[in-house]
Amino acid sequence: MNLLSEFSLALPQWAIEAQAQLPEVMPTVEERMAAVIEFSRLNFEHGTGGPFAAGVFERDTGRRVLLGVNRVVPSNCSSAHAEVMTLSLAQQMLETYDLGAPGMPPYQLVVNWRPCVMCFGATLWSGIRSLAIAGSGPELEEITGFDEGPIHPDWRDELAKRGIELIDNVLRDKAIEVFRAFAASNAFVYNSRQGDNPNR
Repeated sequence: MNLLSEFSLALPQWAIEAQAQLPEVMPTVEERMAAVIEFSRLNFEHGTGGPFAAGVFERDTGRRVLLGVNRVVPSNCSSAHAEVMTLSLAQQMLETYDLGAPGMPPYQLVVNWRPCVMCFGATLWSGIRSLAIAGSGPELEEITGFDEGPIHPDWRDELAKRGIELIDNVLRDKAIEVFRAFAASNAFVYNSRQGDNPNR
């Protein structure tokens, strides 16, 4: 087997094209979430990933940086969740590893549900100042069968400790509609081990 020294992750072509049709500025968090939820639906309908999307915006102006989607299966990369894709691309576009660096506007991450255990960590380290989510309850896992991992029981407090504002339940029912549509489509749910059998 040849040594692989680098790899890349990319958004699907439809997401690049759809992004160009979005307003440059989305003043309300509801507008931002509506776009993210629509991208989550389009992602599984196009067969380009799971029903997850995220967006990075300037919190106060609503200026869009970009929207990203889940790319785990097409990329053969378990970390290519929507939040990781979106935060990483935003950091490259803005040429900074810290989206909360001095002199920068406060940035907001908008996600169509509470981040999984991995993406929660990515959110903490990204530097964003605000996290807006469609919901935070068990509905995502119950409806779709995805394993979101052992989220920290005090996850809300951990955000607050780092100065990250949390806005919950933004267009919750619309996000759940997409999860139900995903479940009804019998699309592939790509959990790996779920902790039940280390030899599987």
